[in-house]
Amino acid sequence: MTALSRRALLTAPMLAAIPVAGQSSFPGARPVTLVMPYTAGGLPTVLGNIITQGLAQRLGGSFLTDFRPGAATAIAARQVARAQPDGHTLLFGSVTTFAAVPHAQRNPGYDPIADFEHLTMIGNTLFMLVGHPRWPSLSAVLDEARRRPGQLSYASFGIGSTAHLVMVDFLRRAGVEMLHIPFGGSGPAITEILAGRVDLMFPTFASAKPHVEAGRLQGFGVPARSRIASMPAVPTLGELGFTDFLFDAWLGVSAPAGTPPAVVDALEEALVTIFAEPATRARLEELGLEPAPPGRAAMAASIRRNLDANRELMARAGVTPE
Repeated sequence: MTALSRRALLTAPMLAAIPVAGQSSFPGARPVTLVMPYTAGGLPTVLGNIITQGLAQRLGGSFLTDFRPGAATAIAARQVARAQPDGHTLLFGSVTTFAAVPHAQRNPGYDPIADFEHLTMIGNTLFMLVGHPRWPSLSAVLDEARRRPGQLSYASFGIGSTAHLVMVDFLRRAGVEMLHIPFGGSGPAITEILAGRVDLMFPTFASAKPHVEAGRLQGFGVPARSRIASMPAVPTLGELGFTDFLFDAWLGVSAPAGTPPAVVDALEEALVTIFAEPATRARLEELGLEPAPPGRAAMAASIRRNLDANRELMARAGVTPE
């Protein structure tokens, strides 16, 4: 990504301030904190800036980010679940927070449904199935995996991570067995596949794209409804015979349960409007995100659906709560 495009991604459009009906005191003089369950930098920082700047411009007041990584996003989620439910503490969460951690941790410290007012999903993280360039095609990898069950390997960001679960689903559909090698984050996992010490991986589209463009990795396919405009040569996995193979990896914003309805309404409306702006949607595509269904009802329905789906995938992967 060029320096110019990076600056464009970090610059939010100016929006007219919108008063909160029936809640003239919100947000008032107190700052609103958006708790981020990741380390500062990269995609989380860009999205945090879009959210906080957009909300400040639409609702007035001061909106800040607070980075609280750890425990697969559970530390940040616990903090927000226990916060005063007045709209001044929000969570930048994900499908991992609400539909994977509850299956992977015996006591994450929060209930993914009862402890939150889920405001809206803001985008769906795209993934790309990649391999080391020694593999000329995806069929070559799968044919070799069938000849040598369990001897070829794949990397993930960790046990129970999205990169792990999407591969479990893919291998089930492909009817092959491969060795799972988990790493403590996307950086080390990508390093290993670049070095050729693992064969396949599902990194995020944004992290895979520069390596595929440079020829350091083979881009085999994306689990999406259509090809990605910025890399049209990479087919969908549906085109390769994996019919209807999609994977939810959405990001969203939530507040503590019990937040006043008028504040919830104002936050939901502002967030949906911000992420419907054409300029914002263009930035999301540049970041490797696709639009997600907006609003509270869609987010709640996705959490319930993903909880059920991930329960099955984790059982198939042999993941037990720790």
